[in-house]
Amino acid sequence: MSVLNSLWNEIVGFFGIRQFFEILTAGAFDKFLTYEGVVALIIPIIPLLIVLELILGLVYKKPQTKVYKVIFLIYLFNRIVGRFIALSVVALCIGFFEPIALFKISNTWYGFVFGYIVWEFAHFIYHFLAHKVRLLWCLHATHHAPEEMNLSVTHAHFFLEAPYADLIRTSICIFIGVPPALLFTIMFIDGTYGAFIHVGENLIKDARFGFLNKFILTPSHHRVHHAKNPLYIDTNYCNLLNFWDRIFGTYQEEDPNLHIQYGVTRPIRSGNFWDVYFGELINLTKDVIKAPGIINKLKYIFFPPGWSHTGVQKTAKNIRAEYLASK
Repeated sequence: MSVLNSLWNEIVGFFGIRQFFEILTAGAFDKFLTYEGVVALIIPIIPLLIVLELILGLVYKKPQTKVYKVIFLIYLFNRIVGRFIALSVVALCIGFFEPIALFKISNTWYGFVFGYIVWEFAHFIYHFLAHKVRLLWCLHATHHAPEEMNLSVTHAHFFLEAPYADLIRTSICIFIGVPPALLFTIMFIDGTYGAFIHVGENLIKDARFGFLNKFILTPSHHRVHHAKNPLYIDTNYCNLLNFWDRIFGTYQEEDPNLHIQYGVTRPIRSGNFWDVYFGELINLTKDVIKAPGIINKLKYIFFPPGWSHTGVQKTAKNIRAEYLASK
């Protein structure tokens, strides 16, 4: 019986419907008009869309079973290993930076807008570094390993990536003056939208969303971000507001005539959990061991992925520059 209860709790936890059921059971339907109730309604949307996406994949005979299988294993592993680490990092950052914050942003609509802009900047910084520092790329590469795009990809993360991401994002936001309550609201909205932008073609084929494609980061932009095509590599780091990519020159729209190739540039067994989850760390370790001298060893750790002491550089910057030069 305890096994069945544990299984039921995991299912309820995955779909995020515990709070929804509690409100229904209590008959307190007026709570659905409160912030707590709205959250209870929104959280189950992405998990339910994942199931719908999988069903449509079976209907269209594009089930992407290899991707779902590996990501399911990653989800289970992360639930066991890294469940509370990110929350602890957020709490520590708030405790350290709130007393020395530069400003005190108010809980108003304009405070929310300012806070969201700051959050998106912090997200850009974290995401940019995750692609440009090889050690951090080892934490992030698991998310880019799937060779198909669907909503389950939002669960494909190395367990230490969330603590690193929240260390950067929370520290910047709290130091600039975003109050914790406002920050948690922004994190919830941005996290929900950040999951949605991984939607696959089984559910939404053309994900550019018309005129909105010019103003926000759409699933189309994020498909470009997950691509390994030379034109697309290392672009579109934002999550909802794409203007930071425009400011820093990393913005790239989807070319409808260019077929997107998902995944990472190294040869990978994308159906193998160990290669997807630990492959980058293993390769980094091998490079560090073989590298001559302490300076080269440190460069392999902190320089961009693709850097080599031999002088043959295969970084994303080199790959994209060579492609654009050939056009």
